[in-house]
Amino acid sequence: MSETVFLDDVYRMGNYIDTFAPGHYARVLEAQHVPTGQMAAFKVMRPEHLSGEGTPAWEARAFINEADLLARLACNPATVRFYDCGYISAPGERPEGGEVLALGTNVAAFRENLYPCIARNWRPYLALELLPRHHNLFYQMKPNVPNGRRRLPTEEALDLALQFASFLQDAHEQRITYLDHKLEHVYWDGQTLRVIDLNSSQLLETGTHTLDQSLAQDIHNLCVGILYPIVTGLSPQKGTLMPQPASQAEVEQRYADVNHLDFGVEPSLSPALQDLLQQGARQDIPNVRVFRTGLERVATRHGWDLPGLHAVPALRQARDHVRAGLAQLRAGQDAIRAARESLLEAVILDDINEDMEAELRRLLAQINDALNHRVIP
Repeated sequence: MSETVFLDDVYRMGNYIDTFAPGHYARVLEAQHVPTGQMAAFKVMRPEHLSGEGTPAWEARAFINEADLLARLACNPATVRFYDCGYISAPGERPEGGEVLALGTNVAAFRENLYPCIARNWRPYLALELLPRHHNLFYQMKPNVPNGRRRLPTEEALDLALQFASFLQDAHEQRITYLDHKLEHVYWDGQTLRVIDLNSSQLLETGTHTLDQSLAQDIHNLCVGILYPIVTGLSPQKGTLMPQPASQAEVEQRYADVNHLDFGVEPSLSPALQDLLQQGARQDIPNVRVFRTGLERVATRHGWDLPGLHAVPALRQARDHVRAGLAQLRAGQDAIRAARESLLEAVILDDINEDMEAELRRLLAQINDALNHRVIP
Protein backbone atom coordinates (compact mmCIF):
# COMPACT_ATOMS: atom_id res chain seq x y z
CA MET A 1 0.00 0.00 0.00
CA SER A 2 1.02 3.60 -0.62
CA GLU A 3 1.27 6.23 2.10
CA THR A 4 -1.91 6.88 4.08
CA VAL A 5 -3.03 9.96 5.99
CA PHE A 6 -5.84 10.76 8.41
CA LEU A 7 -9.25 11.00 6.74
CA ASP A 8 -10.12 14.18 8.63
CA ASP A 9 -7.10 15.89 7.08
CA VAL A 10 -8.40 15.16 3.57
CA TYR A 11 -12.23 15.15 3.73
CA ARG A 12 -14.74 16.83 6.01
CA MET A 13 -17.98 14.86 5.81
CA GLY A 14 -21.41 16.51 5.58
CA ASN A 15 -24.93 15.17 5.25
CA TYR A 16 -26.08 12.14 3.28
CA ILE A 17 -27.29 13.22 -0.16
CA ASP A 18 -28.77 9.91 -1.32
CA THR A 19 -31.73 9.63 1.05
CA PHE A 20 -34.37 10.07 -1.69
CA ALA A 21 -33.00 7.05 -3.59
CA PRO A 22 -30.45 4.96 -1.64
CA GLY A 23 -28.27 2.68 -3.76
CA HIS A 24 -27.23 -0.96 -3.35
CA TYR A 25 -23.47 -0.41 -3.64
CA ALA A 26 -22.80 2.68 -1.61
CA ARG A 27 -23.83 5.60 0.52
CA VAL A 28 -23.17 9.10 -0.78
CA LEU A 29 -22.37 12.11 1.40
CA GLU A 30 -21.58 15.72 0.77
CA ALA A 31 -17.91 16.26 1.58
CA GLN A 32 -15.37 19.06 1.46
CA HIS A 33 -11.86 18.35 0.25
CA VAL A 34 -9.91 20.03 3.04
CA PRO A 35 -6.71 20.96 1.13
CA THR A 36 -8.61 22.75 -1.68
CA GLY A 37 -12.01 23.56 -0.15
CA GLN A 38 -13.71 21.91 -3.13
CA MET A 39 -17.09 20.28 -2.44
CA ALA A 40 -17.66 16.72 -3.67
CA ALA A 41 -20.08 13.83 -3.60
CA PHE A 42 -18.25 11.19 -1.51
CA LYS A 43 -19.40 7.74 -2.59
CA VAL A 44 -18.25 4.97 -0.24
CA MET A 45 -19.01 1.26 -0.35
CA ARG A 46 -21.53 0.03 2.21
CA PRO A 47 -19.76 -1.89 5.02
CA GLU A 48 -21.98 -4.97 4.57
CA HIS A 49 -20.20 -5.64 1.27
CA LEU A 50 -16.95 -6.43 3.09
CA SER A 51 -16.79 -10.21 3.10
CA GLY A 52 -14.46 -10.52 6.09
CA GLU A 53 -12.53 -13.15 4.13
CA GLY A 54 -9.99 -10.79 2.60
CA THR A 55 -11.39 -11.04 -0.92
CA PRO A 56 -13.31 -8.25 -2.67
CA ALA A 57 -16.99 -8.73 -3.35
CA TRP A 58 -18.28 -7.71 -6.78
CA GLU A 59 -19.61 -4.48 -5.19
CA ALA A 60 -16.00 -3.51 -4.39
CA ARG A 61 -14.84 -4.39 -7.91
CA ALA A 62 -17.68 -2.24 -9.23
CA PHE A 63 -15.89 0.81 -7.78
CA ILE A 64 -12.83 -0.01 -9.90
CA ASN A 65 -15.05 -0.49 -12.93
CA GLU A 66 -16.77 2.84 -12.36
CA ALA A 67 -13.51 4.76 -11.94
CA ASP A 68 -12.18 3.21 -15.16
CA LEU A 69 -15.29 4.11 -17.16
CA LEU A 70 -15.45 7.63 -15.71
CA ALA A 71 -11.88 8.18 -16.87
CA ARG A 72 -12.66 6.81 -20.34
CA LEU A 73 -15.73 9.06 -20.73
CA ALA A 74 -14.27 12.13 -19.04
CA CYS A 75 -14.30 14.17 -22.26
CA ASN A 76 -18.07 13.86 -22.68
CA PRO A 77 -19.83 16.90 -21.15
CA ALA A 78 -22.64 14.75 -19.73
CA THR A 79 -20.32 12.58 -17.61
CA VAL A 80 -20.12 13.47 -13.91
CA ARG A 81 -16.64 14.76 -13.06
CA PHE A 82 -14.25 12.32 -11.37
CA TYR A 83 -11.98 13.95 -8.74
CA ASP A 84 -10.47 11.23 -6.57
CA CYS A 85 -10.55 7.54 -5.62
CA GLY A 86 -9.07 5.49 -2.82
CA TYR A 87 -9.76 3.52 0.33
CA ILE A 88 -10.78 4.38 3.90
CA SER A 89 -10.35 2.46 7.16
CA ALA A 90 -13.44 3.83 8.95
CA PRO A 91 -15.72 0.84 9.66
CA GLY A 92 -19.16 2.47 10.00
CA GLU A 93 -21.58 3.31 7.21
CA ARG A 94 -20.78 6.99 7.74
CA PRO A 95 -17.00 7.53 7.51
CA GLU A 96 -15.74 8.90 10.83
CA GLY A 97 -12.03 9.27 11.54
CA GLY A 98 -9.46 6.65 10.63
CA GLU A 99 -7.10 6.73 7.69
CA VAL A 100 -7.44 7.24 3.95
CA LEU A 101 -5.40 6.16 0.96
CA ALA A 102 -6.16 8.90 -1.59
CA LEU A 103 -5.07 8.05 -5.14
CA GLY A 104 -6.43 10.96 -7.18
CA THR A 105 -7.61 9.77 -10.59
CA ASN A 106 -4.97 7.04 -10.87
CA VAL A 107 -7.23 4.12 -11.80
CA ALA A 108 -4.30 1.70 -12.14
CA ALA A 109 -3.24 2.37 -8.53
CA PHE A 110 -6.87 2.07 -7.43
CA ARG A 111 -7.02 -1.40 -9.02
CA GLU A 112 -3.61 -2.48 -7.66
CA ASN A 113 -4.59 -1.61 -4.09
CA LEU A 114 -7.97 -3.37 -4.15
CA TYR A 115 -6.86 -6.72 -2.69
CA PRO A 116 -4.42 -5.29 -0.08
CA CYS A 117 -7.01 -2.80 1.16
CA ILE A 118 -9.93 -5.23 1.22
CA ALA A 119 -7.73 -7.68 3.16
CA ARG A 120 -7.48 -4.96 5.84
CA ASN A 121 -11.25 -4.26 5.66
CA TRP A 122 -10.69 -0.88 4.06
CA ARG A 123 -13.52 0.26 1.80
CA PRO A 124 -13.23 1.86 -1.66
CA TYR A 125 -14.55 5.35 -2.31
CA LEU A 126 -14.96 7.79 -5.18
CA ALA A 127 -15.05 11.58 -4.89
CA LEU A 128 -17.21 13.01 -7.67
CA GLU A 129 -18.69 16.29 -8.80
CA LEU A 130 -21.42 17.45 -6.42
CA LEU A 131 -24.56 18.10 -8.45
CA PRO A 132 -27.54 20.09 -7.09
CA ARG A 133 -30.12 17.74 -5.62
CA HIS A 134 -33.03 19.67 -7.12
CA HIS A 135 -31.62 18.94 -10.60
CA ASN A 136 -32.01 15.18 -10.09
CA LEU A 137 -34.79 13.97 -12.38
CA PHE A 138 -36.28 11.48 -9.93
CA TYR A 139 -36.40 14.22 -7.28
CA GLN A 140 -37.95 16.62 -9.80
CA MET A 141 -40.46 14.28 -11.40
CA LYS A 142 -41.98 12.76 -8.26
CA PRO A 143 -44.62 15.14 -6.88
CA ASN A 144 -45.45 15.43 -3.19
CA VAL A 145 -49.20 15.27 -3.81
CA PRO A 146 -51.32 12.10 -4.10
CA ASN A 147 -52.06 10.91 -7.64
CA GLY A 148 -49.95 13.70 -9.08
CA ARG A 149 -47.36 13.47 -11.82
CA ARG A 150 -45.05 15.76 -13.72
CA ARG A 151 -43.53 15.61 -17.19
CA LEU A 152 -40.89 17.58 -19.03
CA PRO A 153 -42.01 19.81 -21.89
CA THR A 154 -41.34 18.10 -25.22
CA GLU A 155 -38.80 20.80 -26.11
CA GLU A 156 -36.67 19.91 -23.09
CA ALA A 157 -37.28 16.18 -23.49
CA LEU A 158 -35.89 16.31 -27.03
CA ASP A 159 -32.90 18.35 -25.89
CA LEU A 160 -32.17 15.88 -23.09
CA ALA A 161 -32.63 12.90 -25.44
CA LEU A 162 -30.22 14.30 -28.03
CA GLN A 163 -27.60 14.99 -25.36
CA PHE A 164 -28.07 11.45 -23.99
CA ALA A 165 -27.68 10.07 -27.51
CA SER A 166 -24.34 11.89 -27.77
CA PHE A 167 -23.30 10.42 -24.41
CA LEU A 168 -24.22 6.90 -25.57
CA GLN A 169 -22.49 7.44 -28.91
CA ASP A 170 -19.21 8.24 -27.12
CA ALA A 171 -19.73 5.26 -24.81
CA HIS A 172 -20.66 2.80 -27.55
CA GLU A 173 -17.68 3.82 -29.70
CA GLN A 174 -15.55 2.65 -26.76
CA ARG A 175 -17.65 -0.54 -26.33
CA ILE A 176 -19.18 0.79 -23.10
CA THR A 177 -22.84 0.14 -22.37
CA TYR A 178 -24.42 2.34 -19.70
CA LEU A 179 -27.32 -0.06 -18.94
CA ASP A 180 -28.46 1.45 -15.61
CA HIS A 181 -31.01 3.85 -17.05
CA LYS A 182 -33.20 5.29 -14.31
CA LEU A 183 -34.25 8.79 -13.30
CA GLU A 184 -32.14 8.68 -10.11
CA HIS A 185 -29.02 8.77 -12.29
CA VAL A 186 -29.97 11.74 -14.45
CA TYR A 187 -29.58 15.45 -13.64
CA TRP A 188 -31.21 18.15 -15.74
CA ASP A 189 -31.38 21.92 -15.23
CA GLY A 190 -33.44 22.71 -18.32
CA GLN A 191 -30.40 22.94 -20.60
CA THR A 192 -27.59 20.58 -19.59
CA LEU A 193 -27.64 16.81 -19.05
CA ARG A 194 -25.43 15.14 -16.44
CA VAL A 195 -25.23 11.37 -15.91
CA ILE A 196 -23.97 9.61 -12.77
CA ASP A 197 -23.40 6.03 -11.54
CA LEU A 198 -21.46 3.95 -14.04
CA ASN A 199 -20.87 1.16 -11.50
CA SER A 200 -23.21 -1.24 -13.37
CA SER A 201 -22.00 -0.19 -16.83
CA GLN A 202 -19.90 -2.61 -18.84
CA LEU A 203 -16.88 -2.60 -21.15
CA LEU A 204 -17.59 -5.30 -23.74
CA GLU A 205 -15.43 -7.38 -26.04
CA THR A 206 -15.32 -6.51 -29.73
CA GLY A 207 -16.58 -8.53 -32.66
CA THR A 208 -19.32 -10.46 -30.90
CA HIS A 209 -23.05 -10.77 -31.42
CA THR A 210 -23.39 -10.01 -27.71
CA LEU A 211 -21.91 -6.55 -28.32
CA ASP A 212 -24.56 -5.69 -30.93
CA GLN A 213 -27.32 -7.00 -28.67
CA SER A 214 -26.00 -5.01 -25.71
CA LEU A 215 -25.86 -1.76 -27.69
CA ALA A 216 -29.48 -2.24 -28.80
CA GLN A 217 -30.47 -3.05 -25.22
CA ASP A 218 -28.83 0.17 -24.03
CA ILE A 219 -31.04 2.18 -26.41
CA HIS A 220 -34.07 0.16 -25.27
CA ASN A 221 -33.28 0.95 -21.62
CA LEU A 222 -32.90 4.66 -22.43
CA CYS A 223 -36.25 4.83 -24.23
CA VAL A 224 -38.07 2.80 -21.58
CA GLY A 225 -36.33 3.82 -18.36
CA ILE A 226 -35.72 7.54 -18.88
CA LEU A 227 -37.42 9.01 -21.95
CA TYR A 228 -40.84 7.43 -21.34
CA PRO A 229 -41.01 8.64 -17.71
CA ILE A 230 -39.93 12.18 -18.55
CA VAL A 231 -42.64 12.62 -21.21
CA THR A 232 -45.43 10.91 -19.24
CA GLY A 233 -44.51 11.21 -15.56
CA LEU A 234 -45.11 7.45 -15.18
CA SER A 235 -42.98 4.38 -14.66
CA PRO A 236 -42.66 1.99 -17.64
CA GLN A 237 -43.79 -0.72 -15.24
CA LYS A 238 -47.25 0.95 -15.38
CA GLY A 239 -47.27 2.65 -12.02
CA THR A 240 -46.06 5.64 -10.08
CA LEU A 241 -42.38 6.52 -10.11
CA MET A 242 -40.45 4.56 -7.49
CA PRO A 243 -36.72 4.14 -6.79
CA GLN A 244 -35.40 1.27 -8.90
CA PRO A 245 -33.32 -1.64 -7.47
CA ALA A 246 -29.67 -1.59 -8.37
CA SER A 247 -27.89 -4.94 -8.04
CA GLN A 248 -26.19 -6.07 -11.26
CA ALA A 249 -28.76 -8.81 -11.92
CA GLU A 250 -31.63 -6.39 -11.31
CA VAL A 251 -30.08 -3.79 -13.63
CA GLU A 252 -29.85 -6.32 -16.46
CA GLN A 253 -33.44 -7.54 -15.99
CA ARG A 254 -35.16 -4.31 -14.93
CA TYR A 255 -36.87 -3.55 -18.27
CA ALA A 256 -36.54 -6.98 -19.90
CA ASP A 257 -40.33 -7.48 -20.02
CA VAL A 258 -41.16 -3.97 -21.27
CA ASN A 259 -41.71 -4.11 -25.03
CA HIS A 260 -44.69 -1.76 -25.33
CA LEU A 261 -45.31 1.70 -23.88
CA ASP A 262 -48.71 3.11 -22.93
CA PHE A 263 -49.13 6.75 -23.97
CA GLY A 264 -52.83 6.93 -23.17
CA VAL A 265 -52.15 9.28 -20.28
CA GLU A 266 -50.45 11.76 -22.69
CA PRO A 267 -52.56 11.69 -25.89
CA SER A 268 -51.24 15.12 -26.94
CA LEU A 269 -47.63 13.90 -27.07
CA SER A 270 -46.13 14.04 -30.56
CA PRO A 271 -47.13 10.86 -32.45
CA ALA A 272 -43.69 10.86 -34.09
CA LEU A 273 -42.02 10.81 -30.66
CA GLN A 274 -44.39 8.10 -29.46
CA ASP A 275 -43.52 5.97 -32.49
CA LEU A 276 -39.79 6.40 -31.93
CA LEU A 277 -40.00 5.38 -28.27
CA GLN A 278 -42.18 2.40 -29.21
CA GLN A 279 -39.47 1.30 -31.63
CA GLY A 280 -36.97 1.54 -28.80
CA ALA A 281 -39.22 -0.49 -26.51
CA ARG A 282 -39.46 -3.22 -29.17
CA GLN A 283 -35.65 -3.13 -29.59
CA ASP A 284 -36.14 -2.19 -33.25
CA ILE A 285 -33.43 0.50 -33.06
CA PRO A 286 -30.08 -1.22 -33.71
CA ASN A 287 -27.65 1.58 -32.87
CA VAL A 288 -27.31 5.15 -31.64
CA ARG A 289 -26.89 6.57 -35.15
CA VAL A 290 -30.33 5.31 -36.16
CA PHE A 291 -31.80 6.51 -32.87
CA ARG A 292 -30.29 9.97 -33.26
CA THR A 293 -31.60 10.26 -36.82
CA GLY A 294 -35.09 9.48 -35.55
CA LEU A 295 -34.78 12.04 -32.77
CA GLU A 296 -33.63 14.72 -35.20
CA ARG A 297 -36.64 14.14 -37.44
CA VAL A 298 -38.96 14.52 -34.44
CA ALA A 299 -37.08 17.64 -33.32
CA THR A 300 -37.53 19.24 -36.75
CA ARG A 301 -41.29 18.89 -36.30
CA HIS A 302 -40.88 20.96 -33.14
CA GLY A 303 -38.99 23.85 -34.72
CA TRP A 304 -35.40 22.62 -34.52
CA ASP A 305 -32.87 23.43 -37.24
CA LEU A 306 -30.33 20.62 -37.54
CA PRO A 307 -27.69 19.72 -40.15
CA GLY A 308 -29.58 18.65 -43.26
CA LEU A 309 -32.96 19.17 -41.57
CA HIS A 310 -34.67 22.55 -41.38
CA ALA A 311 -37.93 23.53 -39.72
CA VAL A 312 -40.44 25.76 -41.45
CA PRO A 313 -40.19 29.42 -40.34
CA ALA A 314 -43.41 29.39 -38.27
CA LEU A 315 -42.23 26.37 -36.26
CA ARG A 316 -38.80 27.92 -35.80
CA GLN A 317 -40.38 31.12 -34.48
CA ALA A 318 -42.73 29.18 -32.20
CA ARG A 319 -39.79 27.25 -30.76
CA ASP A 320 -37.98 30.53 -29.95
CA HIS A 321 -41.02 31.62 -27.92
CA VAL A 322 -41.23 28.22 -26.20
CA ARG A 323 -37.56 28.37 -25.18
CA ALA A 324 -37.99 31.89 -23.85
CA GLY A 325 -41.10 30.93 -21.90
CA LEU A 326 -39.49 27.83 -20.38
CA ALA A 327 -36.44 29.85 -19.34
CA GLN A 328 -38.72 32.35 -17.61
CA LEU A 329 -40.60 29.55 -15.84
CA ARG A 330 -37.36 28.04 -14.55
CA ALA A 331 -36.07 31.43 -13.42
CA GLY A 332 -39.36 32.01 -11.63
CA GLN A 333 -39.14 28.65 -9.86
CA ASP A 334 -35.56 29.40 -8.80
CA ALA A 335 -36.74 32.74 -7.40
CA ILE A 336 -39.53 31.01 -5.45
CA ARG A 337 -37.01 28.54 -3.99
CA ALA A 338 -34.72 31.44 -3.02
CA ALA A 339 -37.67 33.16 -1.33
CA ARG A 340 -38.42 29.97 0.59
CA GLU A 341 -34.83 29.81 1.85
CA SER A 342 -35.09 33.41 3.12
CA LEU A 343 -38.29 32.63 5.00
CA LEU A 344 -36.81 29.42 6.43
CA GLU A 345 -33.91 31.44 7.79
CA ALA A 346 -36.42 33.69 9.53
CA VAL A 347 -38.58 30.94 11.00
CA ILE A 348 -35.65 29.23 12.76
CA LEU A 349 -34.53 32.39 14.55
CA ASP A 350 -34.67 32.25 18.32
CA ASP A 351 -37.12 34.43 20.23
CA ILE A 352 -39.47 35.35 17.39
CA ASN A 353 -43.05 35.67 18.64
CA GLU A 354 -46.04 33.53 17.75
CA ASP A 355 -47.51 36.14 15.41
CA MET A 356 -44.36 36.26 13.26
CA GLU A 357 -43.96 32.47 13.28
CA ALA A 358 -47.57 31.93 12.22
CA GLU A 359 -47.20 34.33 9.31
CA LEU A 360 -43.93 32.74 8.17
CA ARG A 361 -45.42 29.24 8.26
CA ARG A 362 -48.45 30.41 6.29
CA LEU A 363 -46.22 31.81 3.56
CA LEU A 364 -44.01 28.73 3.53
CA ALA A 365 -47.03 26.42 3.19
CA GLN A 366 -48.28 28.37 0.16
CA ILE A 367 -44.81 28.43 -1.41
CA ASN A 368 -44.51 24.66 -1.02
CA ASP A 369 -47.96 24.24 -2.55
CA ALA A 370 -46.92 26.38 -5.53
CA LEU A 371 -43.76 24.34 -6.06
CA ASN A 372 -45.63 21.05 -5.75
CA HIS A 373 -48.04 22.15 -8.51
CA ARG A 374 -45.44 23.82 -10.74
CA VAL A 375 -45.81 23.76 -14.51
CA ILE A 376 -42.52 22.00 -15.29
CA PRO A 377 -40.26 19.78 -13.15
